Amino acid sequence: MFNNLGNLADMMRNAGKIRETVEKATESLGQLQVEGTAGGGVVTAKANGRLELLAVRIDPKLLADGDAELLEDLVTAAVNQALTKAREAAAQSLSSLAGGFPIPGLSTLLGPGGGGGA
Repeated sequence: MFNNLGNLADMMRNAGKIRETVEKATESLGQLQVEGTAGGGVVTAKANGRLELLAVRIDPKLLADGDAELLEDLVTAAVNQALTKAREAAAQSLSSLAGGFPIPGLSTLLGPGGGGGA
């Protein structure tokens, strides 16, 4: 029960350093980029580790079909896949940085399933 008190005390002493490290890591999440695809690659969405959508690419052949409902479904699927990958990559990156300790507010930043239990 008391095994982690020493670690907690160390964290409290190093709170400023930890905050700075987390801020740098959060900034670096903007550099992390992942892609989600749908329809066998006819729609591609790119997102960063901050869960910001960076780009969507749609194969011109799909546009020529004129099937708006299919296009909407594929764009939604590709974007959701990209955001899921970004959330997972960001959570992994930040939780490894935290050394297994929960980071307050991380689950809010990364949404459902993010933050390694934070």
